[in-house]
Amino acid sequence: MVDTTLTPAGRRVLAAAEDLFYREGIHAVGVDAIAAAAGVTKKTLYDRFGSKDRLVAAYLRSRDARWRAWLTGEVDQAAPEGRVRLLRTFDALAEWMHRVGPRGCAFVNALAELPDPAHPARVVLADQKRWLLDYLTELAGASDVARPEALAAQLLLLHEGAVVGYATGVPADAIGQARAAAAALIEVG
Repeated sequence: MVDTTLTPAGRRVLAAAEDLFYREGIHAVGVDAIAAAAGVTKKTLYDRFGSKDRLVAAYLRSRDARWRAWLTGEVDQAAPEGRVRLLRTFDALAEWMHRVGPRGCAFVNALAELPDPAHPARVVLADQKRWLLDYLTELAGASDVARPEALAAQLLLLHEGAVVGYATGVPADAIGQARAAAAALIEVG
């Protein structure tokens, strides 16, 4: 997903930051490395984003937009039955993690690196998790379960645990294990 409000140089900065922040970590990457990877000066980076903190927030917003589009697209391709759609979120998660690599969830990783609740990226992190909870609640509500909000909260926790398990390799097939637990929760729904 391309941010059309950014200049071409700004898009290059954002793309370089996304790659470096995810692969190496937010604190491990300086603006010099991002500017060099983007082929721009540090002045250009600061002109476009104002600060590294705002660039981190932009990186997470961009990744969140791609994740939301991916997840909803994958679920929309599933059968129309609500319970199948809920389980499809785990299948889509497995496919996404396989595509992006072994570092796990960019949002969980960022949360570990950004302890200050006033950091501009923390709002993005909370919004991403809130959106996923709302989306799961919507799917659960269409699934004829007794308590869709409670089920959605449980499924969110399974999603979050699954991405951490995927990144660590413990347990083996963490996302598949989370999907099986989700199926059991949905069944008793």
